[in-house]
Amino acid sequence: MTGTSKEQMQTALEQEKVISPEDHAKVKALAGMVKMPRSFIFKNPNEYGMEKWTDLSIPSDDGTPLEAWYIPAKGGESNKLIIFNHALPMCRAGYPGHLGKPWSDFIEPVEIDFVIQYKHLTDAGFNVLTYDLRNHGQSGAANGGICGIGQWEWRDCVGVKKFVDAHPHLSKMKVALYSQCLGGVSQYAAITKHPELFENVLCMCSPLVPNMTSVFGKLSKAQGIEQYQELIDLEILKMGGYAAADMSGKLWAPNVKLPVLMWQVLDDAIIDNPDDAQSTFNALGSEDKELFWIEGTTKRFEDGYNWFGRQPEKVLSFLDKYIS
Repeated sequence: MTGTSKEQMQTALEQEKVISPEDHAKVKALAGMVKMPRSFIFKNPNEYGMEKWTDLSIPSDDGTPLEAWYIPAKGGESNKLIIFNHALPMCRAGYPGHLGKPWSDFIEPVEIDFVIQYKHLTDAGFNVLTYDLRNHGQSGAANGGICGIGQWEWRDCVGVKKFVDAHPHLSKMKVALYSQCLGGVSQYAAITKHPELFENVLCMCSPLVPNMTSVFGKLSKAQGIEQYQELIDLEILKMGGYAAADMSGKLWAPNVKLPVLMWQVLDDAIIDNPDDAQSTFNALGSEDKELFWIEGTTKRFEDGYNWFGRQPEKVLSFLDKYIS
């Protein structure tokens, strides 16, 4: 971790003295991204005719209960498992931005549908284990309800992998990861801290993995408060969270050595792409890696997170290559 230097803290305190009440409210709202309203389970695998799926409760590595679904491949359980996690502030169902406030007020008022993505995977012969990260969906609360963008959530990735490894059936399966955004940063951190657990993982889909310095930089610029990055950090620290530089996919990426397929929105309205995503991709320790750009849109939520659901061919081809 980089932490916050004395100089940065002093700058933040000086900014706090001179900022207008209106701009300070904007700063606090941006800092509040680390404690968002939970998305709820607004659909389940029945929606698309998936059968014999089950609810699970899996302990995180620190004991936080994680609610999950296990969905077997169409036609019966196969020997191939995808461990799937989600972005902030979503859950294993997706994001209910189409169902009104408070979700429609954040970024884009749209539905993000992960359940159709499970349908694609199970139709293609993969079993899916998908779970809510701590402080999301129906999983347990921890760390004061604050999201650490990987700093705590890596424990969830570790707990789920330990569950798989100890399971009488799942432990015998070939494993791949689908780790996106918050879940991707968390997975990178988990691999860094417990590389031995992930040595048998064959590949990883890694969409939309961010660095929070870029998120706060771009969103604050759009609101005319980009000069207050240190104060944004301070407000997050006051809540019990981490400075933006410590909430970063790039921080852990060099320790990720497995084959990776990453996709990102080229003109993302939320992140300063292509530079941010390219820097994370370049930092990955993988020799076998590909970055695919989603073009012709600025919509991270509608067109980024839903891309696999709408165009599954590239992802399925990647998975087939490594986990056939």
